[in-house]
Amino acid sequence: MNRTLLGAALAAAAVFGLAQTAGAQVEISGRVFHMATCPRGSNGPGEARCHAHVVTDRHGNPIAHSFSPNFVPSGYGPSDLQSAYKLTQTGSTVWVAVVDAYGYNNAESDLNTYRQQYGLGSCTTQLGCFKKVNQNGVQGNYPSQNTGWAQETALDLDMVSAACPSCHILLVEATSSTFSNLATAENTAASFPGVVAISNSYGGGESGSTPYESAYNHPGQAVTVSSGDSGYGVQFPASSPHVTAVGGTSLYHAGNTRGWSETVWSGAGSGCSAVYAKPSWQVDPSCTRRTVADVSAVADPNTGVAVFGPANRRGSAWLVFGGTSVAAPLTAGVYGLNGGPANYGSNPYTNAPGPTVNLFDVTSGSNGSCGGSYLCTAGAGYDGPTGLGTPNGSLGY
Repeated sequence: MNRTLLGAALAAAAVFGLAQTAGAQVEISGRVFHMATCPRGSNGPGEARCHAHVVTDRHGNPIAHSFSPNFVPSGYGPSDLQSAYKLTQTGSTVWVAVVDAYGYNNAESDLNTYRQQYGLGSCTTQLGCFKKVNQNGVQGNYPSQNTGWAQETALDLDMVSAACPSCHILLVEATSSTFSNLATAENTAASFPGVVAISNSYGGGESGSTPYESAYNHPGQAVTVSSGDSGYGVQFPASSPHVTAVGGTSLYHAGNTRGWSETVWSGAGSGCSAVYAKPSWQVDPSCTRRTVADVSAVADPNTGVAVFGPANRRGSAWLVFGGTSVAAPLTAGVYGLNGGPANYGSNPYTNAPGPTVNLFDVTSGSNGSCGGSYLCTAGAGYDGPTGLGTPNGSLGY
């Protein structure tokens, strides 16, 4: 991965006039600095925050580069992700929905800059490949833009495209980040004809979440939810028994047969729900309620992904992102690539065993302290931070 951008961070910050997100703290993973685009503590009771982390310099200035035909973006691109997860394109034109809060004015144009950079083909409203609606399903009357959430949305749109370039994409913009508005947007996404998967890269406290849980219960549609970016601990809606909770990994090039290796990303959420019942298809022994996560994918900002999206309120640029906000839309794209109906989060549990291994087991790393149990520590088979593992083709989904 090209990390030379770190040395040019201050110059880039000067060009874009970037500033540290209010309330956010600079974090470090490996040798890479990063910050949450939706700061911790920004969500009160009944609200969610997004789980995207943008790579920055040590002062919290996002490392951004303007679009240039000759510029090679830092971070993993679609070919890297397709190689790591053995994703073979099938020509599926099903719809994958992305639900996020607030508006994103340049969503379509930024998405197509990303797709054109990597030769994925155009996905526009005119071509019938892209559609943006508000939480009530109306094309227009969109909510005002919030830069942090717009960065989250850019990440989501690009990761769906990376996993499934032929999938059509529906973007549903909730009026705000309250669970009430996000639930309305979720139901709108599920009602759209042809949607097979819905990506959700946000979360909040489980307390008081039960009035909104039914919005994530859509038989036949895969609802993917990021597990969180605060390490060991459970968030909603990842803890809903009707979703596929997606944890996070660090993804590295390797000299093995696969060509890649993975460990737990320390920021990935996991654990045992305090609220929701255990679904019948989950059989881990120590948690009598819903266990998070089910599956996982790359999330570590130190092994982050390239995204074209808002650098600030004035313009867009190439950025690098991590967080389980990478893993949830990537997994939604894998469901879209597979194209079939989903039985809530049970498909990977049903499809993982057998002579063909459809998931890569992640067996090392931890995301916190839980007495060394599988709820926060990776091991052979199922564990909390990475679930059953990461995609090995789309058949496991």
